[in-house]
Amino acid sequence: MMKQNYKIIILGIILFLGLIITYSNHFNNGFHFDDFHTINDNIYIRNLNNIPKFFSHPEMFSSMPSHWGLRPVVTTTLAIDYSLGGGLNPFFFHLSTFIWYILMCFILYFVYKHILNLSMPHKWTNFFAIITVGWYALHTANAETINYIISRSDVISTFCIVASFAIYILYPRLRNKFLYVIPAIIGVFAKETVLVLPILLFFYIILFEKNLSITDLFKRKNFKIFYKTLFIIAPLLIVIAVVQYYTLSKAPAVNDNTSNPIFNYILTQSYVWVHYSLTLFFPFNLSADTDQFIIKNPFDDKIILGLVFVCLLVYTIFKTSAKKETRPIAFGLIWFVFSLLPTSIMPLTEVLNDHRLFFPYIGLTFSVVSYLRLLILKYENAITENIMYQRIIWILTFIILSLYAYGAYQRNKVWKDEESLWYDVTIKSPQNGRGLMNYGLTQMNKGNYPVALANFEKALVFNPYYSFLHINLGILNNAMNKPVEAEEYFKKAIQYGPNFPESYYYYANYLKQHNRIDDARQMAEKAFNINPAHTFSGSLLMSIYSELEMWDNLKITAEKILNINPKDSSALRYLKSSNNKESKLDETKEFALKNPTPENYVNLSLLSYQKGLYEKCIEACHEALKLNPNYADAYNNICSAYNALGKYDEAIKACEKAVQLKPDFQLAKNNLNWAKSQVKK
Repeated sequence: MMKQNYKIIILGIILFLGLIITYSNHFNNGFHFDDFHTINDNIYIRNLNNIPKFFSHPEMFSSMPSHWGLRPVVTTTLAIDYSLGGGLNPFFFHLSTFIWYILMCFILYFVYKHILNLSMPHKWTNFFAIITVGWYALHTANAETINYIISRSDVISTFCIVASFAIYILYPRLRNKFLYVIPAIIGVFAKETVLVLPILLFFYIILFEKNLSITDLFKRKNFKIFYKTLFIIAPLLIVIAVVQYYTLSKAPAVNDNTSNPIFNYILTQSYVWVHYSLTLFFPFNLSADTDQFIIKNPFDDKIILGLVFVCLLVYTIFKTSAKKETRPIAFGLIWFVFSLLPTSIMPLTEVLNDHRLFFPYIGLTFSVVSYLRLLILKYENAITENIMYQRIIWILTFIILSLYAYGAYQRNKVWKDEESLWYDVTIKSPQNGRGLMNYGLTQMNKGNYPVALANFEKALVFNPYYSFLHINLGILNNAMNKPVEAEEYFKKAIQYGPNFPESYYYYANYLKQHNRIDDARQMAEKAFNINPAHTFSGSLLMSIYSELEMWDNLKITAEKILNINPKDSSALRYLKSSNNKESKLDETKEFALKNPTPENYVNLSLLSYQKGLYEKCIEACHEALKLNPNYADAYNNICSAYNALGKYDEAIKACEKAVQLKPDFQLAKNNLNWAKSQVKK
């Protein structure tokens, strides 16, 4: 026995090291998709003093009102990670999630071992338990959850379910103290899936403690046991329901995540379950954002296949629950089914999502290994007597687990940054408009405008009313010097997303760029009123108020932002400006003197130019050139100022220098041509 325990410890260490190696390339992966509005743009996580408020203020979960909700445990961990990393350092966010994951896998070993021993004690049980944990821990599909930072809601809630379940089944003497309820309560504050826990405990008690099959539950003589079991789990169910009611009651009514017809959605889920089950064995086509749509025809071949599969699944559960030794198979399938139900009966916008497999696969992997266990034990004597058979089994196990680990390692590479992730989505899910848009966005940020436009236009075919797509088309057309088209797209973004601060913010930014400052103010005010915690809207609005010298408005806005985040540097700066009635020009000059960089002096020169202070503009540019003699932008601004002063010879010298330093500097070329044309006159 001591020798076997030693081997299990060695296997555990090997598995732990394998898990570290598998995810060694993911710790610096970037933020993606919902990470931006829950982490990057979420001003609330930047202040640890907000932690108590996370439990009562749903607006602190996200910068987007449509995603406001109460998941305070998740938001709290994000705030801690932000503090530990000194900002948006992805390493600390990934490390935090990974620690939860390792701890959960550790607990799972004892859960699997306990259930296997209850069904059929055997000297090899420990090995089967650790192999099950290994398969689950290294499974390629789990990389979709581990890499997606905001999906730690799945990791934490699942950890709490497993922890609560483990306390209940492993420490029966403590049940009267209800300690197993504590992790469940924490889990509810992470995600709604904890409601599945009482169901899992109910079937565990029936199958393994009451020694009944699922069929036995329908016999009259067992009704008393049925009701007694319900009574046993009632305290847990009531506590979870009460806490869940509290979290849901705090969430606003606005929600854009449920938009599919429920009947067709549920029918489609039967086929989705087939996909999820096959992915356990063949995780080859994982996608961060799939293009699976609702299947509207109830007689579609996929629907028929799905319904047949569900029927076979239910039949298998009933059949395997009949015998004690096969009940782990039944329980694993029950875990798989009920953990999928919440996303299968709620008509979510995303019909299929691979990161939803994290919780269900705990049961499905256990079910499959439990079946293989019976198969191997059937030939126990032959395996025991032949060392070659033992080696073959261990080699095959090692190869299979290594393949899944390799798949996870490769998925980590896909999740590295926005470009790699969304390019993969365009290949795996070519009809996903959101994926096409996000990949186009990465190309727009690189200045690859033709590719960006092609992807945006493809996306428009699939998502013609997607507000964020119209925002990006507006930004792109503005960058391509098509202001009329750009403005039309910004207006459509507001039409299709009237409750999104981003719709107004980006239009306001566009208007400010085109010197329509009062129109920009109105749009920025709307964005800020929708959500004062939207970081960019607040900064833009303060900038506009400062430029317009609307000191009272600037002060009120800065104070609102500081009430949310007392350490906001721009709000502190603008508050000081409002108190001193310090203009944007004065503020920029003071900032440049305290932070002397070429960029800051060029910003000062631009503001001086806009105010008609052309000599001051030239002075600021010369300060920039002292710090960087090859700064083309500074020479261009000198050229513009001399043009405004009518000193065209000086302007030509400055612009020629700018073009010499930066041959593709079109603005400098335009200024140079203007100066030359004026000299000819």
